[in-house]
Amino acid sequence: MQQAQHRDNTSMLNGADLRIAIVQARFNVHLTDRMAEACLAELRTLGVQSDAVHHITVPGALEVPQALSALAESGSFDALIALGCVIRGDTYHFELVCNTSAAGVQQVALDFGLPVANGIITVDTEEQAISRTDKGAECARVAVEMANLLAEIGA
Repeated sequence: MQQAQHRDNTSMLNGADLRIAIVQARFNVHLTDRMAEACLAELRTLGVQSDAVHHITVPGALEVPQALSALAESGSFDALIALGCVIRGDTYHFELVCNTSAAGVQQVALDFGLPVANGIITVDTEEQAISRTDKGAECARVAVEMANLLAEIGA
């Protein structure tokens, strides 16, 4: 059996022929907008055409998986990106939102066999969130690489 070696993923980061959808939570929009800007800029850098990117917003992190599911079901995209920001408060709600949204994002990926880059950051403070807004760019790279990898292995 031939073993693939992907230590240098440069060839996997060509997004020229990919269609990508982004679902951005509006809760903490001043942070998620920065994540989306970083994501969109990185997608352009990777060669994804502007007209091949579909960017929608939803109220919060809990709504992201449902929107991802609808986009995946459409069959129109090679990869999806989830963007959101959950900052810890004084109640159990933080854990509920973090766990539920993460499980929902992963379930979409597994149910549809579609790459879904999870950029819903979960932090204790706004300062931590600000330092992690580059997660949007990371998610762009993950989405492009995984879409190319799945295409390469025929998934």
